[in-house]
Amino acid sequence: MRMRPTLSWTPDEDLPPGTTDLGPVADALDAGGVLVLSGAGISTESGIPDYRGEGGSLSRHTPMTYQDFTGSAQARRRYWARSHLGWRTFGRALPNAGHLAVAAFARRGLLSGVITQNVDGLHQAAGSGGVVELHGSLARVVCLSCGTYSPRRELARRLEEANAGFAPVAAGINPDGDADLTDEQVADFRVLPCANCGGVLKPDVVFFGEAVPPSRVEHCRRLVGEATSLLVLGSSLTVMSGLRFVRQAAQAGTPVLIINRDPTRGDRHALTRIALPLGAALTTLADRLGIPPADDRARLD
Repeated sequence: MRMRPTLSWTPDEDLPPGTTDLGPVADALDAGGVLVLSGAGISTESGIPDYRGEGGSLSRHTPMTYQDFTGSAQARRRYWARSHLGWRTFGRALPNAGHLAVAAFARRGLLSGVITQNVDGLHQAAGSGGVVELHGSLARVVCLSCGTYSPRRELARRLEEANAGFAPVAAGINPDGDADLTDEQVADFRVLPCANCGGVLKPDVVFFGEAVPPSRVEHCRRLVGEATSLLVLGSSLTVMSGLRFVRQAAQAGTPVLIINRDPTRGDRHALTRIALPLGAALTTLADRLGIPPADDRARLD
């Protein structure tokens, strides 16, 4: 049975309205021990669209599933052509004010950890250490046959050489680094095998229809169990991948705070949802706590 991504979530109950009061989040940060769970919404100000927000990519784009990728050479050609083009833009993205504020909170010792659902590496580029990449990273590639990991930049170089002159015009770039191209635009793209064994290469990310590694889930559960509070940043929590940690925190009596402009599937478990743009909200929090974010903005590899 092939799984399709959850495209939308419609509240089945009345949810409390969002507020603009950052006080509860400031209090939680001041107390320390805050675990951050971030989603695609924190990276929109870096030019990477989210999935389900206003103008989100799922309104025009269905991400590749694990079943499609592993079961069809044509699907892999379509994926790698689109992803290769998207990487040229995606790989140049810079961390924004939200990422920098999170890194500043961590340097001040206010955070117990950062879990991100994003695959863009922008938290690390902003200076956050020990980030748990729940869904993996586009900066790495793994061979499905021999298990060898390699840098994405290495594959990008090989693909450039094998597909000289490949420069179609894309309709847009998606949160998974996938560019919107037609079947005709990708028809002649040459996919490369693993340089070590000749096997099938896959980005080291969790596709829809693929499970997050159990050890990673358990690590995240331990972080949630040890946190003083859980701060959700820019996630609709539509899929269980992130929602399960919100539910875990709520069941344990750990306060859940959400900053997201739109309602989320986790709102009924939260102490509050602040409906503000993330960059501005997190910068305001940093200013309120007397924490200047770093002004260096490292590029991704």
